[in-house]
Amino acid sequence: MTKKVANDLNLVPFVSVDNMMKIVLEIGIEEVLIGIANYLEVDFKRWELFDKTPRVASHSNEGVIELMPTSDGQVYGFKYVNGHPKNTKDGLQTVTAFGVLSDVETGYPVMLSEMTILTALRTAATSAMAAKYLMPKKSKMMAMIGNGAQSEFQALAFKAICGIDELRLYDIDGEATDRCMKNLTGFGINMVKCSSEQIAVEGADIITTVTADKQCATILTDNMVGSGVHINAIGGDCPGKTELHRDILLRSEIFVEYPPQTRIEGEIQQLDDDYPVTELWQVMTGKAEGRTNEKQITLFDSVGFAIEDFSALRYIRDQLEKTKQFQNLDMVADPDEPRDLFGMVLRAKEAK
Repeated sequence: MTKKVANDLNLVPFVSVDNMMKIVLEIGIEEVLIGIANYLEVDFKRWELFDKTPRVASHSNEGVIELMPTSDGQVYGFKYVNGHPKNTKDGLQTVTAFGVLSDVETGYPVMLSEMTILTALRTAATSAMAAKYLMPKKSKMMAMIGNGAQSEFQALAFKAICGIDELRLYDIDGEATDRCMKNLTGFGINMVKCSSEQIAVEGADIITTVTADKQCATILTDNMVGSGVHINAIGGDCPGKTELHRDILLRSEIFVEYPPQTRIEGEIQQLDDDYPVTELWQVMTGKAEGRTNEKQITLFDSVGFAIEDFSALRYIRDQLEKTKQFQNLDMVADPDEPRDLFGMVLRAKEAK
C-alpha cells in the first residue's frame, strides 16, 4: 500500500534518521541544501511576522539542552537540541535534535522529525545563504577551521550556493581533517590539508570557524585576518564559548540572526550590549546594507535561531508526498466523543 502524508489528525508523519538519510540521498545533498536555503530566504524575508524569543536553555557543566520555538501565526515549530562537546570522547554525537511542526488553529502536531542530520543541513544552508549576501564578489576559496561533524555540510553548501571550489582545512585533530577530505572526494572541491590556522586562512575569501570546545577560545587572532574577507563564525553558540579575538570583531561589520540571543551566545558576547550589529533579514529585504566595499571584513556571527529550524522542517514536510519517507505515528488521542477520554481507555480494554 502506498504511503501518504497523514490526513487523519491523530496520525502524525514521523521522519526517522533512516527516512532523513533516504530523503537526502534521493534528492541529492546539494539539492537539499539549495532547497533549504530557498525556504530560509522566504522566511527571513518575512521575519517580522514570526514570534521570536531567545532559546530556552538549561546549562550544565557538561553541556546544554535547549528548546527553540517559533510561529508564523499559522504553523508552530520547535526544536529540542543538546550541545555536549565531551560526547565525542565517548563515541557520541556532540549535537542531537528532534523537531515538531504543529497547526496553530488546532494545536495538533503535523510532523515529528529527527533533526540531528537536519540541523547540520540547515546550519550549512544558513551559512551559505548569509555569505551570498556578504562575501566578496567571485569568492572561490574558503578556509575551514574545525573539521568535525558540520564540516562536509558547510563545504557542500558553499559549493552549491556560493560557487566555492577550493577548500583549505585545519583541525587540531589531523584525523578529522583526513576524514573530511575522504568524505568530500568526488564532489568537485579542491582540498588542501593545512598544518595551522594561519596557513589555512592565507589567501582565503571566506573563513569558516566551526569548532566544538565549550570555552572562550581564540581560534583566529587579529593578525591572521586581512581585509576583504567574509568570516562565517558558527562555532560559538552558548555563553562562555567564542572563537575569535575581540579585535577582529572591532574591525568587522557584524551581521547576526536575532540580537537578544546572539549577545548572550555569540562572538559579540565579548562586546558591550549596545555595540551596533545588523540583522541579516534587514540586508535580505533591502532595509540595511551588507558588504559595501571589497576591503571590508564582514562577519556573520551565527548561533542558530528557531526560524531556521522552522524553515528546514517546512522544507522536509513538503518532500514527504514525493519521497514517501515517513511513518505515521498514532500520537494524538482521538475519542469518538472528545470529552470522553476516560471512556476511550475503558473501551480499549473491552476491545481486547
